Amino acid sequence: QVQVVESGGGSVQSGGSLRLSCAASGYDGYDNSEYCMAWFRQAPGKAREGVASVDWDNEPNYSDSVKGRFTVSQNIYKNRLNLQMNSLKSEDTAMYFCAAARSYGVCSGSIDQFSYNYWGQGTQVTVSS
Repeated sequence: QVQVVESGGGSVQSGGSLRLSCAASGYDGYDNSEYCMAWFRQAPGKAREGVASVDWDNEPNYSDSVKGRFTVSQNIYKNRLNLQMNSLKSEDTAMYFCAAARSYGVCSGSIDQFSYNYWGQGTQVTVSS
């Protein structure tokens, strides 16, 4: 069973910063412990949207709505994913989810939710204006 755990959410004023962290761990029948990982978010009444991910070479992929403000990074063991969020806006308010999938030596940096099969419980980010 693979677990995905997010941390670092909270409340901040517009223009502020937050850092989210995500860790993937566990065993599902494979010895490989490297994961493709991504961040998603879902605001009340809206569909879940992809926010950021990295490919196997750590090249980032961002949604247009966060490009230039958020920075995503993965550790060398490919089992942790961080999201540094700067210049936060009220429209960034949402539940943020981390997702993971076994890498098998390749990650595309996808921010399509159907690319991932392990999901965390989410961490709330609230930005007040």
